[in-house]
Amino acid sequence: LALHGGRAGVRDAGLLESALSRPQNRWVYGERTGIVELAAAYTAGVIGNHPFIDGNKRTGFVVGVLFLELNGYEFFASEEDAVEAVLALAAGVMNEEGYAAFLAVNSRLSNN
Repeated sequence: LALHGGRAGVRDAGLLESALSRPQNRWVYGERTGIVELAAAYTAGVIGNHPFIDGNKRTGFVVGVLFLELNGYEFFASEEDAVEAVLALAAGVMNEEGYAAFLAVNSRLSNN
């Protein structure tokens, strides 16, 4: 927010908790999806639930990519492509599965 502007703060803590619980619930309750799909669920959950006053798209993107990286993946999409995908997801032009496909094409398991 300091870099790109916006007001800081949580708009609704319950919606934030819901967004962050979504991928965990999928995993625990039998939807054995992969890391990329879970990363997309984090991103889509934060963007869709809009829990922050500002910065929901940026935060959703960072949460998803951070989840990938914490699980041994490298994300290598260009900034332009990433912005386009996140804006499409937020506008409903791309669904969560489409965003997962974008992540799959633009990430790989790291050799490190």
